Amino acid sequence: MKKKFALVAVAFVSTAVLAACGTVGGGNSTTGTKIGDTIKLGYNLELSGSVSSYGNAEKNGADLAVKEINAAGGVGGKKIKVISKDNKSENSEAATAATSLVTAGANVILGPATSGAAGAATSNVTKGGVPMISPSGTQDDLVYGSDKKTVNQYFFRATFVDSYQGKLLSSYATDKLNAKKVVLYYDNSNDYAKGIAESFKKAYKGTIVETLTFASGDTDYQAALTKLKGKDFDAIVMPGYYTETGLIVKQAREQGITQPILGPDGFDSPKFVESATASAATDVYYLTAFTTEGSSKAKKFHDAYVKAYNEEPSMFAALSYDSVYMAAKAAKGAKTSVDIKENLAKLKDFEGVTGKMSVDKNHNVVKSAYVISLKNGSTDNVEVVSAK
Repeated sequence: MKKKFALVAVAFVSTAVLAACGTVGGGNSTTGTKIGDTIKLGYNLELSGSVSSYGNAEKNGADLAVKEINAAGGVGGKKIKVISKDNKSENSEAATAATSLVTAGANVILGPATSGAAGAATSNVTKGGVPMISPSGTQDDLVYGSDKKTVNQYFFRATFVDSYQGKLLSSYATDKLNAKKVVLYYDNSNDYAKGIAESFKKAYKGTIVETLTFASGDTDYQAALTKLKGKDFDAIVMPGYYTETGLIVKQAREQGITQPILGPDGFDSPKFVESATASAATDVYYLTAFTTEGSSKAKKFHDAYVKAYNEEPSMFAALSYDSVYMAAKAAKGAKTSVDIKENLAKLKDFEGVTGKMSVDKNHNVVKSAYVISLKNGSTDNVEVVSAK
């Protein structure tokens, strides 16, 4: 996932500050941070602000994993100590939080949840020699430096990338929904949605009869939806976050638009159905990295999460849970944060609640994906999907 990458100047200032304070309690790109009596896990998450639903779900998933690991004796006998920072769903705050966590001696960092924030934080953790795992940062080029070729050695993720989502949406629309004509309606204000939309356009072999855009924060979509009345199309493909797409679905159904609506993992939040309303959230399909039908391990996580928080876990909670276990596995035998980075890069066939995953040479993960279909706001069907 990602938010609009902005405030680069502020992120640059934060990087400069990190360079100045890297030797005072924090690390540097050569030595990183030392692992002492505990393994320090930093949270750089969206705990308030526009996408706090993602960040808080990821905090819950991470907290559950930390509790389980510590109860089982920790990592090589060392307990995990959490240092939590709220990046407030702002890219500049994410950069500042990264600096603060490195200075506090974090050995590995969880988050941010969104790609814009993750991109803003990457240079600072790299300066400090501390690896970060974004549970849900999907933007393709997050793995690369400014030259778009060199791999960011300290950036890792637990989810699939945007271009893959665009291909999956194209395959599903064509093969499962038999959609020969679609409307593409996406958030033109953030790179996440734009990247998925571009990938979809390249992969889709049918006809896009109308392309519409909206912006983060919009609440009235009546004018755009009115344009669709009378048009001949089989489905709406809607790359964007739950904050807007839920409202669009509600208003589309109120206008009598009944065609299937297909979206990316940005739909995966309980608040999507709250915004759309249960009755409108019918014939809606979205991608996700997690389902309790994935494995017995996923079911066990689901039950533990419900017991701990009295709510259903989202994909974001599951990805965060897996991220902590990835970090713990990489921390075994490590003496510094640089060692954790090296071990993460070698991670193969890791069995998580979101499936089996391996880290490739570009620090992306190879894993499966699912499509959830909704009927009256509840899961009606789950399918494993792959792109052609």
